[in-house]
Amino acid sequence: MEETKTQEGVLVLKNMPQFKTEAYDAATGHYKEVSSDDFKGKWSVVCFYPADFTFVCPTEIAAMNAAKPFLDELGVEVLAVSTDTKFSHKRFVETEPLLKDLKLTIAADPTAEISKKFGVLIEDAGIALRGRFLINPDGVIVAQEVQAPPVGRSVKEFLRQIIAHQHAHETGVVCPANWKPGKKTLPVNTDAEKMTGNVGSYVGLNDLIDEADVKEMEEMVKAAK
Repeated sequence: MEETKTQEGVLVLKNMPQFKTEAYDAATGHYKEVSSDDFKGKWSVVCFYPADFTFVCPTEIAAMNAAKPFLDELGVEVLAVSTDTKFSHKRFVETEPLLKDLKLTIAADPTAEISKKFGVLIEDAGIALRGRFLINPDGVIVAQEVQAPPVGRSVKEFLRQIIAHQHAHETGVVCPANWKPGKKTLPVNTDAEKMTGNVGSYVGLNDLIDEADVKEMEEMVKAAK
């Protein structure tokens, strides 16, 4: 598939950068080689984090590992990446209590070449931002999320995005805000002309944000004060 030209720094709708490097496979306890070719024809996520032996990073890796059974069910391959060596990855997994029973593979990027290709390298520090990229079976990046190091990412929201992108990819429909399985989609593949300027006839506000969503947001804001 020919990639779409987008603004520099934005990888969405572009082909996944090519790479090859060594990694630590926590499931087997052994080192192995990984490359972008391993993910051809598959849904996959490449997930960067700043560094081993830090504080937010093991919480993100543990959360992603907890979601691995669901990701496996959805046919999604996961590759974590930081600029540490494979030796550091192994020691990190072996010593951090949160990473007990880890099943993920963590790629080593000590030259920062992969981080640069994905546009997440903090050059002065030699570490990666919290970058997460969802790639479809055509090798095209369909979702990109990049955050500064102090705040971890939501695995629950990412899982929702994966399911939505898979549904859109398979059916040709598009998914409105906050879409979840069972909710209404927008059939632009058949009703584009009728829908233009008339989306409210297809979905209502309650389809986008229901009472449970409002309650959850209310509780989050109250807890933050």
